Amino acid sequence: MIKSYSVARRSTSWSKPLLHIVLIVGAILMLYPLVWMLSASFKPNNLIFSNANLLPEQVTFKNYTSGWMALGTPFSTFFWNSLLVCLGAVIGNVISCSMVAYAFARLNFKFKSIWFAIMLSTIMLPYHAIVVPQYILFKSVGWINTFLPLIVPKFLATDAFFIFLMVQFIRALPRELDESAQIDGCGPIQMFWRIILPLARPALATTAIFTFIWTWGDFFSQLIFLNNQSSFTLPVALNAFLDSTGVSQYGSLFAMSLLALVPIIVFFLLFQRLLTEGISTTGLKG
Repeated sequence: MIKSYSVARRSTSWSKPLLHIVLIVGAILMLYPLVWMLSASFKPNNLIFSNANLLPEQVTFKNYTSGWMALGTPFSTFFWNSLLVCLGAVIGNVISCSMVAYAFARLNFKFKSIWFAIMLSTIMLPYHAIVVPQYILFKSVGWINTFLPLIVPKFLATDAFFIFLMVQFIRALPRELDESAQIDGCGPIQMFWRIILPLARPALATTAIFTFIWTWGDFFSQLIFLNNQSSFTLPVALNAFLDSTGVSQYGSLFAMSLLALVPIIVFFLLFQRLLTEGISTTGLKG
């Protein structure tokens, strides 16, 4: 008994350092591309690929100054466009997905199970399968080259993943809260705004954070619907930046790409606790 206990204790003492080593190696592998891009943004173009050292031998800030106006439009315009699209998508997803999730989790209506199954099936539907009908529809109403195709669908609860996430969370809330609210004279709408939404803050925070991150880095849909340079978001602007300056101007491209990552990093650091809490609570509730 004592021997087995000592063996188990010895294996446990070795497992933690080994786990830490694996995590450190994984972190280095994931951070290396970012560190390399940071180094390349301060190198002259002729030394980016010829010199593999992370510490640049010649430091230059020309990549940032020339890259900021490389398209003829200040990159602040593209930052502002991305921010508008992200804020619209976040507000739309939080409001619409929470309302639909509340209906599936708490209300009783005809064909509820069938509608819920149809909603879940849309998660498996690739976006590329519906982009052509969407483009034809938005073109017919004159929304191409505007932010409306990227924002308006979010107010129609088109992201089934977030609906399912909130449904799981709301289902775990005690039904006694609904009964108490009904005794106090609350209807379904009042119950949603006064009871469900305040308690569903972790799920709402998770939806908002993931929507912001995914929308900020979205390239395909923004490339399809935005053709005017004045309405470009950051991913589309970076793609146009490469096309306009040629393949030799990688330094400016890396500099602007690094600046485009700063808001995401800051956003993640500020809301890391809410993100972790939201994932843990929604993942453990049945």
